[in-house]
Parts: sequence; C-alpha cells; structure tokens
Amino acid sequence: MKLYFSASLFAVAMIASASLARAEANCANDDHYPLVQKKDLQKWVKEQKVFVIDVNSDESFKAHHVPNAIHYSEHKNDLASLLPKDKNAMIVTYCGGPKCEAWKTAAEAACNLKYTQIYHFKDGISGWIKN
Repeated sequence: MKLYFSASLFAVAMIASASLARAEANCANDDHYPLVQKKDLQKWVKEQKVFVIDVNSDESFKAHHVPNAIHYSEHKNDLASLLPKDKNAMIVTYCGGPKCEAWKTAAEAACNLKYTQIYHFKDGISGWIKN
C-alpha cells in the first residue's frame, strides 16, 4: 500500500511537472500571443477593456504611449501586483514597431503569472502614433 501511494504521488508530480513545462514552453512561443490590430486596440482602450504594457525605452514612453499603458521597465518588479486579478483579463504588450522583439519580455512575464489572454500589438508605438 505504501509503495502504491508513493508511486501515485510520483506520477502526480511528474504530470504536474510536465504541465508546467508545457505552459512555460507555450509562454516562450510567439504563436501563443495573437496579434491585435490598431483599431481593435483603440476600441479596447476607449472601453477600458484591456491592460496595456509598453516595453519601450524611458524616452520613448515619456514621448508617446498608448493611453493608460504602464511602462514595463518601471514596473517589472511589481507587475504581478498591477495586473488585473482576473487571469482571463485582456493584456496587450508592445514595443517600438514590427521588427522589435522586446514586447515578448512582458508577454512572457504575464503568461508565467498564468494570464490567458495576452495579445501582441505588432505595430508598436510607431504604428500607434501613425495617422
């Protein structure tokens, strides 16, 4: 009986470990983060339906950012306390523009905190300020 219980605990631990590894692997995959278009992000921001994270430099953030966005470098250590309590809340991360990859830092941080609806605004701040 003791051996069976130990084997069962081991199996549960292995399954949990594999699930965690899959979740972390998903967080590292760009395809895990759907793209959001400017018009949709504008609507979500206006309707206050989204939490936005800017991953640009301090200078860029001071010059331009999506309304109500938080600056990731300023809040990366307290991000968990700033994110919505609802793990299904919409979160959008962005950086400078289509070729910038910094957005993924914030996306992965939110994903690792178990948020499920994380989007990438690929056009970035350059696309946001463009008419």
